[in-house]
Amino acid sequence: MAVITFANAKGGAGKTTAALILSTELARQGHRVVVLDADPQRWITSWAEVSGQIANLSVISHITPASLECHIREMKEEADYIIIDLAGAKDQIVALALALSDQVLIPVQGCAMDARGAVQILELIRQIEERARVRINHSVVLTRVNSLVTTRALQTIKTLLASRGVSVLDTPIVERVAYREIFDCGGTLQSMDETRVSNLDKARENAIALAKEVQALTPIKARRSWASRAPSWASRRAA
Repeated sequence: MAVITFANAKGGAGKTTAALILSTELARQGHRVVVLDADPQRWITSWAEVSGQIANLSVISHITPASLECHIREMKEEADYIIIDLAGAKDQIVALALALSDQVLIPVQGCAMDARGAVQILELIRQIEERARVRINHSVVLTRVNSLVTTRALQTIKTLLASRGVSVLDTPIVERVAYREIFDCGGTLQSMDETRVSNLDKARENAIALAKEVQALTPIKARRSWASRAPSWASRRAA
């Protein structure tokens, strides 16, 4: 089981879209996926209600700091992946989710506000690592990237972040109509009608590439026991 958390202290960075794209693609591949919807907006929960049953995927909402650990404990034998979607905040449940994660993905659109939100999460990760003496793997994922943005421009952004010691996924999430439609209409990228949604094939390819890269970051042998990640201080509110 791998626990993957999407976090940025600023709302609107593309966390929920990224979490849903990854979750549905992993489920399509046959992996058992559980989404813990810890965002008070409950967008993934609303999507699930519209979509009905999706093979290999379940969504649990109304997540609290106490229930977060319980859900991970209960699902450790039943799920291949637990995906946590957090609010755009820096609070107790965010700190706990980060500490319990095998991989933290920090969505950034490239604007200054997103960057500041990402910096807050990176600083929180550093604090947790120092207190709990653990290593929390984390990377930035660029989101809502315009399809016209050149490879050179993306590489410039990655190089800038890398110079500050921040790992960036090679796969950005490109802005696609399908990613907006999925929340309105429900279902998955695979169930959408290609005649009604433009560039659906490219959206599917993007999701496949994202899932492949994330899976490479969480090889089975490298996944830690969830119990070894739960720090005793995590019940206290994040600074």
